Amino acid sequence: MNNPEREIVPGSQVTMHFSLSLPDGTEAVSTFGEEPLSFAIGDKTLQPGLELGLYGLKAGDTQTLTLDPEQAYGEHDPNMVYTMPLSDFPADMQPEVGQIIAFATPTGDEAAGSILAVNGDEVSVDFNHPLAGREVIYRVEILEVGSPRPAEDPDEDSCSSC
Repeated sequence: MNNPEREIVPGSQVTMHFSLSLPDGTEAVSTFGEEPLSFAIGDKTLQPGLELGLYGLKAGDTQTLTLDPEQAYGEHDPNMVYTMPLSDFPADMQPEVGQIIAFATPTGDEAAGSILAVNGDEVSVDFNHPLAGREVIYRVEILEVGSPRPAEDPDEDSCSSC
């Protein structure tokens, strides 16, 4: 149940609107005017630095923060830019600069990569988050703050290998 005096703490159930934009006003993502985001603090829905900016806020609060790269998506890591042979791409796909493509990782997960350059038979792909290395304006409106979920009891019957 929502208590208007309840502050956001670790594990809180939070429903909010948020936007991330660049200092020049370019909006990267926004839920304002759309469905709000609902999540639990600590469930990895948001980057840790974005969550940290929510602690102590209550339903009805609004806040705008300017986050350095380290507080948001980290610095741009040149080791996350790879040169791949064009032959690694499907024959019916012609990679183009600026295109974002989902790549399968060796573990079977997906990672988004942004095409930086196509030079003959080579393609440069950046696997950094698109906001890595950038200052970000983080605006939030807290709609609801629910009680933290109780920690799971390790003695309860649960499937630890599922």
